[in-house]
Amino acid sequence: MIDYDLLMSFLNKWKSILKLADWDIKLDVVTTEWRKTGDIKIDETDKTAILLINICNPKQTNIEAVIIHELLHLKLWGMDQMIENLLHCVYGKDSNPQLEFAYAQFMELLEVTVQDLTKGYVGLGADDKSISYGRIQKLADEEWHTK
Repeated sequence: MIDYDLLMSFLNKWKSILKLADWDIKLDVVTTEWRKTGDIKIDETDKTAILLINICNPKQTNIEAVIIHELLHLKLWGMDQMIENLLHCVYGKDSNPQLEFAYAQFMELLEVTVQDLTKGYVGLGADDKSISYGRIQKLADEEWHTK
């Protein structure tokens, strides 16, 4: 079981490193089956966020890296929202192939960028510098066991 105090120490450490001291961030642990290891809910107006960490069935093994990853989403939130709004200005808010394509491309690029930054920060300052192969290891295991 993952220790709540350890999660809070990671949150406070990376909140400081990433210059997020002006944000009020609450840590909620998820203790039931969930498809994600982490997520963050953001209220930019109040500068509040809730960091959700799955301690029941996490898909990633390096929980500090998950916290860094979610905090980077918070750090990039303003840019994320600006680009989403731009996409709606260009392609409209109603679902259409152009909007769906542009949005999917943006979200994939955002996620890859956040993950690359996470790996860099993990290498520079995380207690556990290991890379988590959780999702891809599951796919490899499934392939291996089906042959």
